[in-house]
Amino acid sequence: METELSRKLGIEHAIFGFTPFPAVAAAISRAGGFGVLGAVRYTAPDDLKRDLDWMQEHTDGKPYGLDVVMPAKKVEGVTEAEVEAMIPEGHRQFVRDTLAEHGVPELAEGEASGWRITGWMEQVARNQLDVAFDYPIKLLANALGSPPADVVQRAHDHGVLVAALAGSAKHARRHAEAGIDIVVAQGYEAGGHTGEIASMVLVPEVVEAVHPLPVLAAGGIGSGEQIAAGLSLGAQGAWLGSLWLTTTEADLHSRALTAKLLAAGSGDTVRSRALTGKPARQLRTEWTDAWDDPSGPGTLPMPLQGLLVADAVSRIQKYEVAPLLGTPVGQIVGRMNSERTVQQVFDELTSGFERAVDRVIRIAGRSRS
Repeated sequence: METELSRKLGIEHAIFGFTPFPAVAAAISRAGGFGVLGAVRYTAPDDLKRDLDWMQEHTDGKPYGLDVVMPAKKVEGVTEAEVEAMIPEGHRQFVRDTLAEHGVPELAEGEASGWRITGWMEQVARNQLDVAFDYPIKLLANALGSPPADVVQRAHDHGVLVAALAGSAKHARRHAEAGIDIVVAQGYEAGGHTGEIASMVLVPEVVEAVHPLPVLAAGGIGSGEQIAAGLSLGAQGAWLGSLWLTTTEADLHSRALTAKLLAAGSGDTVRSRALTGKPARQLRTEWTDAWDDPSGPGTLPMPLQGLLVADAVSRIQKYEVAPLLGTPVGQIVGRMNSERTVQQVFDELTSGFERAVDRVIRIAGRSRS
């Protein structure tokens, strides 16, 4: 599963695995892919340093990268407390009422929320980069489009390639103009923040729009056959995220959530603003239904929504309140019906890829004859 990009990065398979779990990212790199650690949870630089130290010890010298959430435009002089003050009381009451309706206990006195969407803030992301560039990362990916120009330049000065996610050819062209090295064409089927164009349409459009920049196919990919399809559309690799959530190395801290993922079908996700204020594909739950109900107050824009629901999400997760319990995940969840190691997933991906290539070769051979 080699491409020009995989050879450039020194990896065996052109499989890029995004994950918030260091153990998963390291296992992806050891398996011959490229592990990308999501940094949005690391609001404290020392926590990121701890896990990058661990990655260094457990990747066997294989390359890996970091994914940040960083807006291209900087908002000056705004603190988290000032942003939280913008949240209307009516929305806070709606959260309290929804949690009370489902009997969700309070956190213990003095217990802080374990889930905060603060990695979007300019200074938080920059603090992450101050740590990351002390490590031999090979790729910096940004989930909110092109990072600021000085960050792109700083990465290049460290010999680090920069990738950015795009949901349309228009977005992809902006990335190319901003000096991005790799464009991740993320289709509608993907988990997390995603656009409205399906992968089969999006990938070739992006490949054409940014040629000769390398493109990674993302969204709805969970088999080797699908990776082969992405490469046949012109991509130089596949970007996979949701598939790793049910691997044995993943640390979801919730058997109930793992069980929901294993039982879910491809129709059990919804693209909702309930989590962050931007459309993000996630498991459909009574929590997402409540926020999407026209009779409710509606969601707030990013970052207000994420700050509003942070404590609520922590409570739902801690007490495993099944009707409300969810996570960002793509439509590929329908294939995630057993717990496997990362290596087992890779074995299935590579064998599926070989089957697909052999099938196409046989078809092409018959056509020529």
